[in-house]
Amino acid sequence: MVRQAAAIRSRELSPVELTAHYLERIDRIDGTLGAYLTVTPERALDDAKRAERLVLDGGELPPLLGVSVPVKDLTPVAGIRFTSGSAAFADRVADSGTPLTDLLRAAGTVLLGKTNTPEFGLPAYTEGRVGPPARTPYDLTRGAGGSSGGAAVAVAAGLASAAHGSDGGGSIRIPASCCGVVGLKPSQGVVVAGPGRDVSDLVSDGPIARTVRDAAALLDVMAVPDPGRRSFLDWCDHEPVRLRIARWAAPDVPGVHVDPQVLEAYEKASALLAGLGHDIIDIPQPLAPGDRQAFDPVWAVLAALPPVPPERESELMPLTRWLRERGRAVTGLDYAGSLGALRAVGRKLADAVAPYDAVLTPTLAQLPAPLGALRDDSDPAADFAAQLAFTPFTAPFNIAGLPAISLPLHHTPAGLPIGTMLAAPHRADGPLLALAAQAEAAGPPARFPPLTHLFPGNAP
Repeated sequence: MVRQAAAIRSRELSPVELTAHYLERIDRIDGTLGAYLTVTPERALDDAKRAERLVLDGGELPPLLGVSVPVKDLTPVAGIRFTSGSAAFADRVADSGTPLTDLLRAAGTVLLGKTNTPEFGLPAYTEGRVGPPARTPYDLTRGAGGSSGGAAVAVAAGLASAAHGSDGGGSIRIPASCCGVVGLKPSQGVVVAGPGRDVSDLVSDGPIARTVRDAAALLDVMAVPDPGRRSFLDWCDHEPVRLRIARWAAPDVPGVHVDPQVLEAYEKASALLAGLGHDIIDIPQPLAPGDRQAFDPVWAVLAALPPVPPERESELMPLTRWLRERGRAVTGLDYAGSLGALRAVGRKLADAVAPYDAVLTPTLAQLPAPLGALRDDSDPAADFAAQLAFTPFTAPFNIAGLPAISLPLHHTPAGLPIGTMLAAPHRADGPLLALAAQAEAAGPPARFPPLTHLFPGNAP
């Protein structure tokens, strides 16, 4: 994305031709991959033509002029279909956008469409009733993760330059791991908050990209404007030396099994960072079993917040209906108590990592899950438990409000991507990106799916 933006600014690349390229790829292969719920070719070409006029006119240009950044379909864009991943809102069109989408437009980005997300962004998989399931392009029998599954697929499969995502319990990092791309959940408060955010402050918008530099450049335009802050992209050129990096790979959730191939990737990442001169320090899992129990009622209230017409409640997914019922049963006093308990857990995690410059864990406990393996429409409680066993490492960093990034440093012998998660103290997003860029540069060469199976008779 950064290279595309530079080529557009120097007139080596036409934003109209670049946009047409992406639209053609989407039309050709996305029916199989499930990256988009809504494609907006007219809007995209209008944005691209506007970008081309600005380049020809000369003068100061927006930082990401002409590059494509689709928006996850939990965030409204004025005049564009806005489903929130739910069949109950399959035909809704947004009346207005958000401060975040205004910033993306001001940065010169091209809107190709709205990316696939599960209903209200609740599950860790992207399977619903509005569109096809989002599949990792590395293995079409496996899911892309969620809830920013469509965004990660779009980036991995070359259907966008980079993408917007949102993360309330791992929803950027989970699909980034499944799709072999970079996914960053910023510190709480770094990115402009959208309307209707719950007071839990669990959710942060953030970038999904092919490289750390691209993620940093997108974060620069998504972040709350702050003229005194060093550019996140500039941090990627800062070489960190001798950091103290804490690590753990034991989940705080009892009975959760971590796949041996995930543990192998974790050890390789540790060795990589040690080889760069950093001190890798094993510490106990900071959270005790039961610490995160307060997360469940808060998440249930989040599920209950979207107003759904009573006559359309039956169109909701079984998991959504189950969570909404639980959320409605939470009293105000219960919710206040859960928020207090949740924030105490967040402080516990933040205090445990405060003595260190960064933290290393696996992103997920398992490899990308086969389609339907986590979802259980007949037993939503089992569905929820399966998701927790799949993603035990991600949500604590939402609870603590800390920045965390998933890097695609390793793959299985069969070619499946395995994400490695790095995290840092609150508001240390810049130093985290510096470390991530260093690890990326020192790690194995980037690998992306060839997609030859999606192009019969044609090269991708």
